[in-house]
Amino acid sequence: MPVKSFQGERAFKKRITPRKLIVSDVMTSQLVTFSAEQSIHEVMKAFIKYRISGGPVLDKNGLLIGVISEADCMKEISDSRYFNMPILDKSVGHFMTSKVETIESSMSVFDAAEKFHKSSRRRYPVLDKGRLVGQVSRKDIVIAAINLKSYTWNSK
Repeated sequence: MPVKSFQGERAFKKRITPRKLIVSDVMTSQLVTFSAEQSIHEVMKAFIKYRISGGPVLDKNGLLIGVISEADCMKEISDSRYFNMPILDKSVGHFMTSKVETIESSMSVFDAAEKFHKSSRRRYPVLDKGRLVGQVSRKDIVIAAINLKSYTWNSK
């Protein structure tokens, strides 16, 4: 009688479905934040000190009311030269962008990548139930994509 197989019965491994990679997994949660009352000089110094190019502006209750960036500061610098005046000590509230686009912390990294692709933004504040919990940048999304294993590319 011939031997059909030396292998025993195959053990079936339960396939582990990876958890969906979301923005809160890749965002930066330790932020340098600003208030609307701070001077633009303080902000520029903070940009240099912390090597950042922008940050969220919060009210006294910690709610997001705007963002301030190097681009916003350029307006003050160019105006001061145009009018031949020293850079005035104006507040962040005068220069910040008040209409802020945000990303939810539960959004998938792939949806966030699509949002970055469709806009010229370099970073988005991340909200969870209306509260600022972090910030995600284009670089964070790229790093996450590089670190993904092939089986996690299915975001559904």
